[in-house]
Amino acid sequence: MKSIRKKEGFAGQRAIIIPRKILSQQCSNDEVIGYGYITDIGYYPKAQFHYRKRLHGIDQHILIYCIEGSGWVQIGDVKSTISSGEFFLVPVRTPHAYAANKDNEWTIYWIHYKGKVFDRITNLLVKELNGYKGSISYSDRRIELFEEMYSNLERGYSIENLHYANMCSWYYLSSFLYKNKFNIIAPVENRDVSGIAIDYMQKHINQILTLNEIALSVNLSVSHFASIFHKRTGFAPIEYFNHLKIQKASQYLQFTQDRVNEIANKLGIEDSYYFSRLFKKLMGISPIEYRKKFRGDV
Repeated sequence: MKSIRKKEGFAGQRAIIIPRKILSQQCSNDEVIGYGYITDIGYYPKAQFHYRKRLHGIDQHILIYCIEGSGWVQIGDVKSTISSGEFFLVPVRTPHAYAANKDNEWTIYWIHYKGKVFDRITNLLVKELNGYKGSISYSDRRIELFEEMYSNLERGYSIENLHYANMCSWYYLSSFLYKNKFNIIAPVENRDVSGIAIDYMQKHINQILTLNEIALSVNLSVSHFASIFHKRTGFAPIEYFNHLKIQKASQYLQFTQDRVNEIANKLGIEDSYYFSRLFKKLMGISPIEYRKKFRGDV
């Protein structure tokens, strides 16, 4: 009997695949983050039957941190067990395979990342570990830091969000490299007009909002709000709202069997052809192509 293997499809899973158009236009050439940035990020709880194998590796580094359960990883010819409190690295273009144990499935946080700075950090980690596997004490702050990266990327791809999330990623990686120096620092919440508006957008992601409705949510005139929002995020409010819709659509395409028109309806878009055009404009490929190409690419 053939064993069950899954790339994704785990209850409670979360993942963000940064649009390759955003990576090429807003990350790789950016003066602040161009030398090191996240390409994909996610969390798989109790990932039963999770399995991935890449004979030639990928063009990103991978870090997977196990906080519960167990699994295994093979990098090149070296195979290792992975238990709770352990992590492993897969350097760029390195053949590898990994999987959760079928009787004690793992819960993992994972990121894909690339850039010259991260090449160096990954090399330092491999040297420090004398291999690709390490252990680390659990820290709420490390998980909070992951959630900061994830939540900011989930709030759209403004240059401010990209800068903040990716600058956090350097700190996140350094917590594995310099684990004895990692300090727990309580996060500080910073609420501004654009942040409140984005919260409003996310709460109404299944609706079609007008610029006036969004401006009313922060008690500002349309012109004043639009000016503040664009200055803060680099995008017009409705364009940003569409980015959030497409991000949510990407998750539906990855993690559900919903049809394209069903996903469009969930996002308040009745015209599935318009939705497909909007999706392709941002992601560079159609929803169907996206599902085929990126689904479960962890």
